[in-house]
Amino acid sequence: MTVAPGAAPRQQAAILRPARAEDRAAIEAITRDAGVFHEDEVPVALEVFDAAAGGDPSYVAVVAERGGRAAGWVCWGQTPCTRGTYDMYWLAVDPAQHGAGIGSQLVAEMERRLSGAGRLIVVETAGRPDYAPTRAFYEARGYARTATIPDFYAPGDDLVVYVKSLVRSSDSLEEDG
Repeated sequence: MTVAPGAAPRQQAAILRPARAEDRAAIEAITRDAGVFHEDEVPVALEVFDAAAGGDPSYVAVVAERGGRAAGWVCWGQTPCTRGTYDMYWLAVDPAQHGAGIGSQLVAEMERRLSGAGRLIVVETAGRPDYAPTRAFYEARGYARTATIPDFYAPGDDLVVYVKSLVRSSDSLEEDG
């Protein structure tokens, strides 16, 4: 492939597939290598991954694969006691793949799968300076910052909540009744 001087080569889209138990080591490495999660968060991510890969219907996990290797993952689930609200629990991309569109593909796949069933996606993330690119990522994909809880995770580490509606304002969901 010929690339114009100064232009980046076009990246091939990742293959998206359901998470499998044999992905665990790669998912652990990606989550650790992301460089923003605290050491005590990694086992929590793996617990959710294990549940999703093991068939627990409370969680869905999708793996992005490039070159036959896991390059990222996303995990979400319906928020208990809600109608059509879903939490995105984890999103991590191999740092060597940052900028290749894998995170965008994973988020778009989650949104596609929730279209028609989901009403609202909630994302909780950190307010630390090292999370500024993460917050910009969500904002660039139409997620609105709706709440901040100061010092939630630790002193100086706020909880920042983003939401994205999956229904047009003219749509409505029937109330149970």
